[in-house]
Amino acid sequence: MWDEAISLFSNANVQWVLMGSLLLGFASGMIGSFVLLKKQSLISDAMAHAALPGVCIAFIIFQEKSMPLLLIGAAITSLLATQAIQVIIKHSRIKTDAAIGIIISVFFGFGIVLLTYIQQNSGGNQAGLNSFIFGQAASLVKGDVQLIAISSLLLMIVTTFCFKEFKISIFDPSFARGVGIPVGFFNGVLLFLIVGIVVIGIQMVGVVLIAALLITPPLAARYWTENLSVMAWLAGIFGGVSGMVGASMSTFISDLPTGPMIVLSASLIFFISLLFGKRKGILLKGVKVA
Repeated sequence: MWDEAISLFSNANVQWVLMGSLLLGFASGMIGSFVLLKKQSLISDAMAHAALPGVCIAFIIFQEKSMPLLLIGAAITSLLATQAIQVIIKHSRIKTDAAIGIIISVFFGFGIVLLTYIQQNSGGNQAGLNSFIFGQAASLVKGDVQLIAISSLLLMIVTTFCFKEFKISIFDPSFARGVGIPVGFFNGVLLFLIVGIVVIGIQMVGVVLIAALLITPPLAARYWTENLSVMAWLAGIFGGVSGMVGASMSTFISDLPTGPMIVLSASLIFFISLLFGKRKGILLKGVKVA
C-alpha cells in the first residue's frame, strides 16, 4: 500500500495535478475573501452552474474537447448568467435571491440537457465531459493542469496588486470615490476574477461545488482573525491545503470525484475553525462565558 502510494505520487502528471490543486485552492481562498465581504457568494454559485451549458455548446460547435475552447464557452455563459440576474433585478419586482435561484435552475438544467444530448449523439471524443459536474483530477492531462496552475497564479497576482483598492472599495465606496479610486472599475475586476476562478476550476472541482471552494476557506479564516490581509492569506492557505488533500484522495482512491473530496476537506477545516477559532470559536466563547 505504501509503495503503491509512493509510486503514484512520483508520477509527473500526478505532481502537476497536486500543484494545480494547491494553486487553484489558494487563489480561490484569496478571491473568495472579497466575494464573502461583498456578499456575492450566491452570484458566484450562479456563475458556476451557468458554466456547464457554455462547455457543452463549445463542444457541440467545435466537436473537440479542447480545454481553452471549453473554458471560453464557460466564461461566456457565466457572464451571461450574471447579466441576466442584474436585468431581472432591475426590471422586475423579483428579489436578488429569487433571481439567482431562477438563473441557476435554467442554466444548469439547460447544461444537463445539452450534456445528455452530447453523450447520446457523439462518439468517444466526448469522454470526460461529465467530469465538469463534480470534477475529476484523473481526467486531467498535463496541459490542462498547466493551464489551471498558470491561470490561478495570474489571478493571485492580480488580486495581490489590487488588494488595497478592493479593500477600500468594499468597506467604504464613498471614501474610495472621494480619493479617486474608480470603484466601478475595480468591481469589474473582481467580477473578472470570480469568473476566472470559476472557469478554470470547474474541471477539477466541478460546476456544482466550485462556489464552495470560494466560500468555505474564507469563512474558516474569519474565525481566526479580523484583519483582512491576514484573512485573505489564511483563506488561501486553507484553500490550498483543501485542494491538495482532496486531489490526493481522488487520485489515490479510484472513482472518487475530486470536487466533493476538496470541498469535504475545506469543510473539515471550517468545522475545526468553528470550534477552536481564536476569534469566534464556539469552544473559546464557551470558556470565556464560563
